[in-house]
Amino acid sequence: MAPTALLSVSEKEGLVPLAQGLIEAGYRLISSGGTAAALQTAGLAVTKVAEHTGAPEILGGRVKTLHPRIHGGILARRDEPSHQADLDAQGIAPIDVVVVNLYPFRETVADPSVAFETAIENIDIGGPAMVRAAAKNHADVAVLTSPEQYPAFLEALRAGRVDQTLRRRLALAAFRHTAEYDAAISAWLAGRIEQEPAAGLAAPLRLELPARQALRYGENPHQPATWYGDPTAGWGAARQLQGKELSYNNLIDLEAALATVREFGYGPSAQPAAVVVKHTNPCGVATGNGCCDALGRALEADRLSAFGGIVALNTPVDATAAAHLTSLFLECVVAPRFEDAAREPLAAKANLRLLELPPEAIGRASRQQLRSVLGGVLVQELDDQPPEQSAWQVVTQRPPTPQELEDLRFAWKLVRHVRSNAITVARAGQSLGIGAGQMNRVGSARLALEAAGARAEGAVLASDGFFPFDDTVRLAAGCGIKAVIQPGGSVRDADSIRACDELGLAMVVTGRRHFLH
Repeated sequence: MAPTALLSVSEKEGLVPLAQGLIEAGYRLISSGGTAAALQTAGLAVTKVAEHTGAPEILGGRVKTLHPRIHGGILARRDEPSHQADLDAQGIAPIDVVVVNLYPFRETVADPSVAFETAIENIDIGGPAMVRAAAKNHADVAVLTSPEQYPAFLEALRAGRVDQTLRRRLALAAFRHTAEYDAAISAWLAGRIEQEPAAGLAAPLRLELPARQALRYGENPHQPATWYGDPTAGWGAARQLQGKELSYNNLIDLEAALATVREFGYGPSAQPAAVVVKHTNPCGVATGNGCCDALGRALEADRLSAFGGIVALNTPVDATAAAHLTSLFLECVVAPRFEDAAREPLAAKANLRLLELPPEAIGRASRQQLRSVLGGVLVQELDDQPPEQSAWQVVTQRPPTPQELEDLRFAWKLVRHVRSNAITVARAGQSLGIGAGQMNRVGSARLALEAAGARAEGAVLASDGFFPFDDTVRLAAGCGIKAVIQPGGSVRDADSIRACDELGLAMVVTGRRHFLH
């Protein structure tokens, strides 16, 4: 009896050449629905599943391959006499190759407006069952789940090298394929319903992310690293236009830059803003009258630190902005879009990595933020909600002027993206000095104020956490700071407020801290 191959694919790429290769190798083909139609259109001989099983498709196509003549043929062990006896008794032919890829569920739900019922109908049932059956019985059945596997399989088939090593690798890919598929379904469904954890326990965390890229190394050359990501969401959906491969550190810094620039919106209608990041901390942030103006002001905020930095912009990059980007050495630039007029001058910087990240890709990304600890993972919700200004309180005798209040808003948006203890000094939509990651708050304030220098006169200061003493207020006042914003909540709040009143500063308390570790 001729060997049999079952083909039932949603993705038709490479289908006809594969089928032709199987026929040339002596296989007879069984196919269902659209796959059979595609093969017949190509002039290839194929038996439809309904003809093979003797049972028509029912329930509008929901049931077509769920039949003993299909699953018996796939699951029968060739070295088990009782299995062969069952096949003979039922008149079931063995199936030797299974080629299946699944309904496009992930592509369907990538549209946030997709109807619930449409998504449900794109959940494949028969496909995963066949894939899992073939993968389980890989000792006798080869299972293909991706067009990328077809050429190598045909080459091995022609050379007589479809051995156990290859079958096991294909089985592993198959189980990963169905696991990722089920994870995508459960993640989507979890996002559409309200879950009530039992007994105060959260639901188990299940991650199934495809490997996007093997990185040259991690934070340091002796650390192996791999990038995993959903190809339809977040950084996985970014398009690299030019430059060297992204590194582990590039991606970490890009994430920090993007999170900061998104404070001002992201896309064509956003308030133009630019962010320069070094070692995960912003070193220059500014808004402006257009992309070019914002970028110029962000670079000038701390041009020394900007050298070798990562830049994020929240509006399309034009030719004039491109001129700023080529004026110094940068590692990476991310933006919603790069206009054609900007691409030509940027191409002169061949190693500069340019990434286009569409706004909709951000919207599809998970709101869970993960961080590993030894033997486990911590999960929290992203800290990206807009400031609740209605909860802010002026606690000093002097309220901030309208301009100071606007500056305080800007400084507060920025400070939560700086590593704690965090201090930012800002004025007129531009960062002037940033103090990050010090072991005490006054130490961070000294760094920020030193970086601001004479520009601190008339500026404002933001702190991500409360002031435990009044020393930061007095230091800020001595450098010319006119208004301060901080969460409040210290048992010594009154000391800092009293110092502000004594020195003529305005202070706003937000009631919310923004530690970043």
